[in-house]
Amino acid sequence: MSDDGGLITRPPFRDTRLPVRTRVADLLTRLTLDERIAMLHQFAPGVERLGLAPFRTGQEALHGVAWMGPATVFPQAVGLGATWNPELVRRVGEAVGREARAMRARDPRVGLNVWSPTVNLLRDPRWGRNEEGYAEDPCLTSVLATAYTRGLRGDHPERWRTAPVLKHWLAHNNETDRDTTSSSVRPRVLHEYDLAAFRGAVRAGAVAGVMPAYNLVNGRPNHVSPYLREQLRTWTDQELVVCSDAGAPSNLVDSEHYFDTHEEAIAAALLAGVDSFTDHDQDASKTIARVRGALERGLINASTVDTAVRRLLTMRCALGEFDECDEFDEFDGPGQLDGAADGSVESVDGSVESVDGSVGSVDGSVGSADGTGGAFDTPAHRALALEAAEQAVVLLANDRLLPLSDSGVRTLAVVGPLADECKLDWYSGSLIRRSSPREALAERLGADRVVFAEGLDTVRLRTAAGWVRVPDATAEGERPADEGPTDEGPTGEGPADEGSLNPAHAAGRTDLPPLTVGDTPTDLSLADWGGGVLTLRAPSGRYLTVADDGFVRAAAERPGGWVVQETFTLEAHRDGHLLRHMGTGGYVCVAAGALKVAERDSGAEGTVFRLEVVERGEDAVARAAARADAVVVVAGNDPHIGGRETEDRTTLALPAQQERLWRAAHAANPRTALVLTSSYPYAVGEAADALPALLWTAHGGQAAGTALARVLFGDVSPAGRLPQTWYASHDDLPDLLDYDIIASRATYLYFDGTPLFPFGHGLSYTDFGYGELSVRREAGLTVECEITNSGPYDGDEVVQIYASAPGSRVPLPHRRLIAHRRVRLRRGERARLLFTVPVEDALGFWDVAHGRWTVDPGTYEIHAGASSADLRATATVTVEGPPPAPRPVLRCGLEAADYDAADGIVLVDRTKVRGDAVACRDDAVGRLLFRACDFGTGATSMTVEAARDAAAAGAGDDATVEAHLADGTTLATVAVPPTGGRYAYTTVRAALPTPPTGVQDLHITLRGGLRLARLGFSG
Repeated sequence: MSDDGGLITRPPFRDTRLPVRTRVADLLTRLTLDERIAMLHQFAPGVERLGLAPFRTGQEALHGVAWMGPATVFPQAVGLGATWNPELVRRVGEAVGREARAMRARDPRVGLNVWSPTVNLLRDPRWGRNEEGYAEDPCLTSVLATAYTRGLRGDHPERWRTAPVLKHWLAHNNETDRDTTSSSVRPRVLHEYDLAAFRGAVRAGAVAGVMPAYNLVNGRPNHVSPYLREQLRTWTDQELVVCSDAGAPSNLVDSEHYFDTHEEAIAAALLAGVDSFTDHDQDASKTIARVRGALERGLINASTVDTAVRRLLTMRCALGEFDECDEFDEFDGPGQLDGAADGSVESVDGSVESVDGSVGSVDGSVGSADGTGGAFDTPAHRALALEAAEQAVVLLANDRLLPLSDSGVRTLAVVGPLADECKLDWYSGSLIRRSSPREALAERLGADRVVFAEGLDTVRLRTAAGWVRVPDATAEGERPADEGPTDEGPTGEGPADEGSLNPAHAAGRTDLPPLTVGDTPTDLSLADWGGGVLTLRAPSGRYLTVADDGFVRAAAERPGGWVVQETFTLEAHRDGHLLRHMGTGGYVCVAAGALKVAERDSGAEGTVFRLEVVERGEDAVARAAARADAVVVVAGNDPHIGGRETEDRTTLALPAQQERLWRAAHAANPRTALVLTSSYPYAVGEAADALPALLWTAHGGQAAGTALARVLFGDVSPAGRLPQTWYASHDDLPDLLDYDIIASRATYLYFDGTPLFPFGHGLSYTDFGYGELSVRREAGLTVECEITNSGPYDGDEVVQIYASAPGSRVPLPHRRLIAHRRVRLRRGERARLLFTVPVEDALGFWDVAHGRWTVDPGTYEIHAGASSADLRATATVTVEGPPPAPRPVLRCGLEAADYDAADGIVLVDRTKVRGDAVACRDDAVGRLLFRACDFGTGATSMTVEAARDAAAAGAGDDATVEAHLADGTTLATVAVPPTGGRYAYTTVRAALPTPPTGVQDLHITLRGGLRLARLGFSG
């Protein structure tokens, strides 16, 4: 009622009593076409006349709210994967969602459409974005993604805390030429591997949408992928939103050259199912103009726009944006985790216990960062960050060195380039608090009992004009490094009350004096990150960096940025070295007495530098190790260097400088443990053989150091498990762009060699015994097993259930994970675990012969164990049914892409809209195998549907399709003439002089530059 007693009418889209579909339909009719078009850009403007605020799709929140200033920083996604604990990951997602809501209450730029998690499978550990994924296995990835998105979404039946978007659709595992390379993905790999990672979370109903990847799949850009319609949208009745990746819509024309005009490209993307266009940053004008152009040309109509806008409005409505009042204040409440109102965390078995006996921050503060009491930096979130970091630690090897004891270690050497670091990555928030291994161990033992050596080389650089020196910054008004932060955030990330929508736009500092040359040298700390990539740090603690003006300064708190400006290489030249700046590619010169990077294309030759080593890092490490009762070497990567977004690794080797450090430490003190803190695996076979203890943890967020200290000293028995295979060498890996894990025998599913450490591996300080395993078929596959903690410590065991199919008619995985559970058992405690898995998920595969998911009849083995290679109990289960039917080639023909095996081929786009075809790699020779083809009483003719680009076909360049049987009998050789284009298919018929009969394997050989779509047979 109004003040005068009259009724207040509100538009239906504001009425929370109405169904979301009704509210969205009402709002859609109130918007003009121009207003609807504007909503297709990432930065949708407000509509003042309707009271609609601006809306931005896309808030990074991979392991904490990112890019918007200080937030709780949890372990990297691959570290969360190493916990193998979906309930923990759900609670992390819940905490991140609550912080996003709380941060948005203070800063409306914080978005609620979160672009997380990344569910791309960690197929190849050289992938630069390995840190962003959960695992190489689709089952584990799907379970953890479902858990994280459920936490982000919240439990309300209608309103979403945040709206998570899965990244990156589809088959995306290379940064090298990522916007122009095509992943060749056969149907079995598509359905059993890549799609499987997305399917579970979408079906669970906790996902708002997906983001297509930059790459192409089978020759077609992911931003016009037919699988968005044919697969994704069939998994749920929800109005899923598809948000483009940044700049990808323009790539369709500019780099991929898939379309001639941007109007064609944006029309094709909309028709394929892309709803929100992330392009040209906050400038929506180009996207709007392209959509209007597509409408004017008749490439799309207004209903195409309406479909996309309806999906976007549905998501916004679910977030509560159109509600007249916030009826769901639990989103912005005190932010305690479910079941943890007092800051405690719930254990696996349902009991409630504190992580370390107390809850609070490092500095003892409580509540939110701004004192509001919102769900931001709460004691519960700090405790959860510690718990997650503890559960992520993987004990790879241990020969009775660990756990250490407080009384047995009078002096501990903590050494290595990451020993006093708490590293962030591109998708981290800014640290409110931090804990490095050195800090945590000094806090535990006392600073006087910890000996520290970073292990970097101390060097000086000399030119013909004099020594390189760092000017005294305090003379220029710069505060000394040891004074701590002033108006900056806690780690120098920038003002604590500011956040950047796009940190790629951050500029380097120019307020400090550049490096000069003179009579007095400055000692610099040199870190070698592998591949010749170096960082140089001044005594102030700041890194040498290059700003837009080209001068070299000691001005960076740490390496970072979209283009890292803190990395250099030394290139041998005459009697010294040239110093090349990697960010610009230019050489460092001395200009007017200051160091400056010459423009890359200027032709200027860099200054020759002579490197003088004052002290080798390994010498300092050896001295520290010799003084101690035990040594902890902390090595690994900087997430901004040598393996990151835009940059793949070329090797699995540990950087040579770090190899020297652990060897020096071990030579000086055999009681040496190596801790690898990294975003990805390393091939460290010699270290595993030589050292008594080896651990791995991903970069563990704000509590990483405390977590590691508690594991090292036995407060926590380690129970992290590897989420991906650790190979003995990069020689064990196929080509980075080979996405056919079946043919290339990649990942633990198909790898035929012996890994350094297998998928699922991880040791404990206690022992677990496995009892008898039972399997029965009921509604699904029911698996029961009993485990006992038979060791001296309380601890967690990760029970892993695998399935295998000995003697299968098609190449199936050696074993594949079908279920798992992380369970906590006290000493002597026993537990019986029950798992139920749908039969199709446990035993099925994609049958290319009939285009469907199938389970073959036969006997299967079900295993329970501690890793994919440590199987402790096995049982069998039999599936009854008729034998698999052969391919009905006379009735259905053969789709070329549905082969059983192939060699020398790539999958390509049959048309720009949908379908796959097969082509020879490099227009050479390709071979296909189709098993069990039923030719009935005889096939007398064969048709070949193929295309051949006339422009690519040279004179005398033959293109043929040859069919023959397993015994070598040639059925026919068909010449394919030029057809006028790669998408202009023709059908060529050939008689079969020797008609094949019955069920036989068919071999096809392709020669030349053709595209084979399908084969047909008639009797």
